[in-house]
Amino acid sequence: MEHIVHSSIMKHLGRHDILSNWQHGFPKNRSCGTQLILTVNDLASSVDNSSQIDAILLDFSKASDKVSHSRLLRKLEHCGIRNSILSRITDFLQGCTQDVVLDGQTSSGSSGVPHGTVTGPLLFLVYINDLLSRVWSTVWMFADDCLLY
Repeated sequence: MEHIVHSSIMKHLGRHDILSNWQHGFPKNRSCGTQLILTVNDLASSVDNSSQIDAILLDFSKASDKVSHSRLLRKLEHCGIRNSILSRITDFLQGCTQDVVLDGQTSSGSSGVPHGTVTGPLLFLVYINDLLSRVWSTVWMFADDCLLY
């Protein structure tokens, strides 16, 4: 069932060109290799033009564990994921909780996308898809790792 839901969401996102082109982490026909080729090409062009490139590398710590379920569901709906597919994702996330223990006190909440699942990485991509939409630099991401220059 999870493969069917994943396939349905991917078809919808592809049909409506929703996923950002800067993400190379999980989309079809993209990889760390495609990101590396684009980056090396830009760096080589900079050397050829005798120009400078300043780069910032970011790693969002435990990013997929911090995904808000309610915000993710709103983002899915905003992307046009509705009806039975949204209902299945809602049911899928209901059992996902995370407990934090600090000084013997336990707090729990519903956050994070499930690790080791078919749809987990895709849900994470939808969640962060608009993260860098207002950055006017070259941006490449591989899952939760980000390169800006």
